[in-house]
Amino acid sequence: MTGKALTSLATLGSAALLLGAFGFQHLGGYAPCQMCLWQRWPHAAAVLIGAILLLGGPRVLAWFGAVSAAVTGLIGAYHAGVEWGWWPGPSSCTGGGMDLGSLDGGSLLSTDGPSGLVMCDEIVWQLLGLSMAGWNAVFSLALAGLWIAAARKVV
Repeated sequence: MTGKALTSLATLGSAALLLGAFGFQHLGGYAPCQMCLWQRWPHAAAVLIGAILLLGGPRVLAWFGAVSAAVTGLIGAYHAGVEWGWWPGPSSCTGGGMDLGSLDGGSLLSTDGPSGLVMCDEIVWQLLGLSMAGWNAVFSLALAGLWIAAARKVV
């Protein structure tokens, strides 16, 4: 396979994962948590890098595509570990994010709460035992391999 074909495949892979995330959000009604949003940015960078490369940009950018795919894969693996309780996640979006001891009686009884808050440590969808974050990790690390193959062909 040529470097251009590998670059195209890796770019389309990140675009597909990004579009899938938006599809789950806007069509499926699955609101993203903060870590889900973190996983989108490297995919967007990989798509941009791929577009620049396919338009004749400097071939060394393929290595940056590999880094982008690897970063989102590692964030996805970290997020999946948080969902499964293997390690703690950011306190801002996990179950430990609120200190009830600091609230007064009125606040504890209030029914007003944050709307649209999605916790990072809750699995809202899974297939074959993997959550969306887990699948993102698997596919993104495979895309990193495609980017590396592309970089080795073109540089």
